[in-house]
Amino acid sequence: MLLDTFGRVATDLRVSLTDRCNLRCSYCMPPEGLDWLPSPDLLTDDEVVRVVAVAVGLGVTEVRFTGGEPLLRRGLVDIVARVAALRPRPRLSLTTNGIGLARVAPDLRAAGLDRVNVSLDTLQRERFVTLTHRDRLSEVIDGLAAADATGLRPVKVNAVLLRGVNDAEAADLLRWCLDRGYELRFIEQMPLDPQHTWDRAEMVTAEEILTLLRADFDLSPEDGATRGSAPAETWLVDGGPGRVGVIGSVTRPFCAACDRVRLTADGQVRNCLFAREETDLREVLRSGGSDEQVAEILRGTVWAKKAGHGIDDPSFRQPVRPMSAIGG
Repeated sequence: MLLDTFGRVATDLRVSLTDRCNLRCSYCMPPEGLDWLPSPDLLTDDEVVRVVAVAVGLGVTEVRFTGGEPLLRRGLVDIVARVAALRPRPRLSLTTNGIGLARVAPDLRAAGLDRVNVSLDTLQRERFVTLTHRDRLSEVIDGLAAADATGLRPVKVNAVLLRGVNDAEAADLLRWCLDRGYELRFIEQMPLDPQHTWDRAEMVTAEEILTLLRADFDLSPEDGATRGSAPAETWLVDGGPGRVGVIGSVTRPFCAACDRVRLTADGQVRNCLFAREETDLREVLRSGGSDEQVAEILRGTVWAKKAGHGIDDPSFRQPVRPMSAIGG
């Protein structure tokens, strides 16, 4: 088991496959992009599958492939197929910006991917260009439709609201998703930007998001629903069956029940999205280390996990790495 000192068990592995991205979302990276990791520093497909296999042997039941943009990883379909062949088989999902998903969705489904989360912060083309510095909204929408058509369900949509930018679209985004059977998740903006300009006072909070939605919809907590380790609190919309989730990582953290551990694209193990410490697994893999040594690093990293991310602590400092280099 991947157990920490607070009794939490890590069963959800987030695997970043690249730090590269084909969008430049303003809350994630500057318009000119970042200095990408050199290719030799990235874990190979074999190394990724090996680490996941060890983690599954330690009780991991959920594997989420992330980035950067994971669809930019050439070996993605093969990695998915090889991980889907593990026994016991973990549930497999993908977080993506949706660009290129229309083309590869059937192959991913055939390989064993179970579902996708697609980032979409606006339905307005001009605003999409402003937010991402790319004119590719139609490709994201096509990707969502292809995921749904190929059975990568539930199709979840992740949206970050920025004050004075797209926060007026909250109801429109929810209505659009409900009409198509997608599950919308609003996510509070987190302190993971490379510029380190995040300002809590400017963040649209979970409570504000709910207030915006309640102006147009009746929201009621799902009957009998328990949040558990799930990051999203969910509400039925107008009595259901449609629902919406809000991930208040800053104002409504789920640290006490967190079950995640992360592997970066360059082989570093992180026990928290906001951790400033990492454990180097790549060196062990490339120096002839055994699976038991890999397992020991995973166990040790999870064991050292803190009680919470500490964003409200005066001593909190953002991680050195931005979100794109950590993995969402």
